[in-house]
Amino acid sequence: MFRTTRTATAATALLCAVTGAALTGLPQASSAAAVVQQSRSGSPEPAAAATVAKRSGSLFTGTGKIKVGGRSVNVSCTGRPAPHRPVVVLMAGLGDGLDSLSGIQKTLSTKGRVCSYDRLGEGGSDAPAGPQTIDSTGKVLTAVLDRVAGHQPVVLVGHSLGGLIAARYAPEHQDRVRGLVLLDATPSTMAADLTRIVPASATGPGAEARDGYLAVSQGQNPELLSFADARVRSAGDIPVEVIRHGVPYLAQSIPTYGPALEHAWADGQRAWLALSTNSSLSVATKSDHYIYVAQPDLVAQAVQHVTSRASGRS
Repeated sequence: MFRTTRTATAATALLCAVTGAALTGLPQASSAAAVVQQSRSGSPEPAAAATVAKRSGSLFTGTGKIKVGGRSVNVSCTGRPAPHRPVVVLMAGLGDGLDSLSGIQKTLSTKGRVCSYDRLGEGGSDAPAGPQTIDSTGKVLTAVLDRVAGHQPVVLVGHSLGGLIAARYAPEHQDRVRGLVLLDATPSTMAADLTRIVPASATGPGAEARDGYLAVSQGQNPELLSFADARVRSAGDIPVEVIRHGVPYLAQSIPTYGPALEHAWADGQRAWLALSTNSSLSVATKSDHYIYVAQPDLVAQAVQHVTSRASGRS
């Protein structure tokens, strides 16, 4: 879900930054990119045409459903596998489906195999059977990787909450995750930052943002996913590129607490560098939270850079 100048409250701006559409009170979007384009140009971009799922050797390709633990998971894979090149797997933020990533997926697919999927509770996937944790959503990711990548290594590209999930997953799966690109990933200490900056006595937009995020992080979201703060763990020396937004919209939307929240967000992006001894941070100077929409070329360049570096790893 996107913040627009006409509809967003300050609380919505922060919630969109960290959790997508959940609890914002704004209408759900079938395509994040389409919503942004509509807010900027007055007309949405056409949705990408669906393709038919089929098998390529033992790997899934096209767009369709796979079964994971009795639940249907919506998956899309495009592009041809390239020798010695990891499969790129895109992970959207909370409240966004894989269709929101169709533009950047199409761009990246010219260089190799790229896949995306809807987590349980999102897009075309089934609702989860019950509450989820970072570990349980990671098991779904493992099952998806088995189908879309097989024994090939992968580079995970995660936006917002998708970035947090990818960053928590990589240290435990260094055998298959050979690189990470984090696009304004939800910081690992977001709950602590919010409660430190926005007091319990706060009212108005600051209080809405604080209370809304805490509720969402405790499982009140479409994925029924709880995600507590945790320390950043090392994934060794895999290539990691962290990109944070450069347009300080939180400072504009939440005047009382926004500047401090922007500072905490920037600190949270720097903290992700501890994922690897081979990590770097850049700023998307023309982007708010949806970097892959505002500056897709920057994202594509980062993904290609990480994938190329990961290709040389044994």
